Amino acid sequence: METTGNKFILLLSFISLFFFLKQERVLAQPSGGPYGPIHKSYDLPNVDGTIYYVSPDGSKDAKGLKLSEPTNIESAVERVKTGDAIVLRGGIYRTGNLTLNQGITMQPYKDEQAVIKGTLVATEWEKLKNGLWRTSWSHLFPSKPQDWWVKDVYGKITPLHRFNDDLVFVDGRFLQSVGWEGEVNEDTYFINYETQQVYIGIDPTNKEVEITAFATGLVRTTKDVHGKVSDGIGPVIKGITITQYPFRIIEVEGYYPEGLSADYEHGNDVVGTTIENCTMSYCGRIGVNLIGDKISFKHCKISDTSTEGLYLVSSDDALIEKNIFTRNNIENLVGYFPAAVKIFNQSNRVVFNDNLVIDLPNSNGVWYDVGNVDGRFINNWVEGVGFPNNNFQPHSVWPSRNGFFFEISKGAVCAGNVFTNCDHGILILNSNNVKVYQNTFVNSLACFGRNERSAQGDHFGWHPSTGPDVDERTGHEFVNNLMVKDEKYNGPLLLIWQPDVLCGELKEPALKYLDHNAYVSKNDAKLDIWLSDTKNAECQANYSNPEAFYKQHPEYAKNSIGLARYNGPLFKSLLLGNYELLSDFKGKGAATSLPEEVYQLLQSPVNPKLPFVGAYPFAE
Repeated sequence: METTGNKFILLLSFISLFFFLKQERVLAQPSGGPYGPIHKSYDLPNVDGTIYYVSPDGSKDAKGLKLSEPTNIESAVERVKTGDAIVLRGGIYRTGNLTLNQGITMQPYKDEQAVIKGTLVATEWEKLKNGLWRTSWSHLFPSKPQDWWVKDVYGKITPLHRFNDDLVFVDGRFLQSVGWEGEVNEDTYFINYETQQVYIGIDPTNKEVEITAFATGLVRTTKDVHGKVSDGIGPVIKGITITQYPFRIIEVEGYYPEGLSADYEHGNDVVGTTIENCTMSYCGRIGVNLIGDKISFKHCKISDTSTEGLYLVSSDDALIEKNIFTRNNIENLVGYFPAAVKIFNQSNRVVFNDNLVIDLPNSNGVWYDVGNVDGRFINNWVEGVGFPNNNFQPHSVWPSRNGFFFEISKGAVCAGNVFTNCDHGILILNSNNVKVYQNTFVNSLACFGRNERSAQGDHFGWHPSTGPDVDERTGHEFVNNLMVKDEKYNGPLLLIWQPDVLCGELKEPALKYLDHNAYVSKNDAKLDIWLSDTKNAECQANYSNPEAFYKQHPEYAKNSIGLARYNGPLFKSLLLGNYELLSDFKGKGAATSLPEEVYQLLQSPVNPKLPFVGAYPFAE
């Protein structure tokens, strides 16, 4: 006979198991957080070397070996060697171009807030008769667009002054640049680079006006510096805010291949860079530029950047997890192909897992671009990338902003993600062997495309040579996805595209497996599935539902379900973005069991014999 104590223990065990399973179940889709920096109190770092204490008012002549006698951050950066640490007291450090080449640790002291800024405060202002205020400023960063930017196309939309890298803030509020004094108002500024003068349209009295003064925040160089040779070890940076830089916030240098490069040939200059719980914001170009193998980038927030928030280049075996990426391309550069995250130039096995990618109307979300191999895009929440009702062009994938963009690359798994209110939820372009499983698309187009672009005579030179050739852009799979459009969305759900010039030329279809998906429209009779189709005179056909699609293409969509003008059970709450499925959703029968590879990547404890469509299983 069980005692009361035993029953109590059994009850506790059951409760613990229940909550464990509930917690584990969440791993099969976006976890719900916490995302971004977690404020915490740090213990002193456990390092083999010396700990240097720094403060905003620390003396450069102080040794910095005692908490009570801090040095300044510039001196500490010059002194540190492999195995040392820099501990920052709270406050604002106005500095930049901090350069080191050693594997060291940087973190705050306990829970103090250390903020490194690339601006100085402008205090000397002259009031002009035209209602503007002017100051002289010698720390200027004029620039120009890259040579591939097509001025004849985009010059009318993007004025050249937007390519200068300077930034101006009034009481922390970012101002946009303009081209001459006549355009200056309370929200803008003008810089005359010939006279080195800055103009604003708001009275600076009793306000803090900050203007960028240092090009870059922290540079981990591969060159000799401060009398030391690079040790090849990446820095560990935790719990710091770095903001307001014209060129880079953080940069880790390394070899940049300009042609085909095996993964063992690049990424080896700096290995093991770790960045956690950091906030990086306001950069005139690339926020964080990293090269190197075994990078770990977790629980950070990158916001308010210009061309890229995070730029990971020629790097292998990186993990990007539980971060927030938001508000990229704040200067609205058109024709410059911005992305909140760009994974570029032959990066291998980069895992992008359980991140928030949100509020990016002028930017792509996450772009694996040029020669990447075996990318993993898992369990992310992607929202507000581009404009979901952008004018749809069935004969082109442009113009578009893409939540997950995989281009000129080989092999990826995109699974367990939510794409909501995006222009393109995904765009798989000129790539091969991409598996797209178990995602939820709400008002977001899924697109697979290929064109005639090749390594011969390309606008970007060697780029196409790093990916599959024109006739190798095949092998994609699109399975167990849930596609939903509500009353606000009038675009299609799926587009499989190639231009007329390739119509009938490529014998193997782009997708080898397209089935077991559910297509739902709340108020439209047409679900809109577009396919580049040699049976059609225009080489592009539109199908109103998967049944019609299957009838013309029996290799596709046999087990898919289409629900037009559907107002039955679907999500727990579409309005609140709770995309757990209701158990009596009529499209649930479309699903099939997952391949083992996808099942393991999703970390899903859900019984593989009880499959579902979309990122979320059925609500309990």
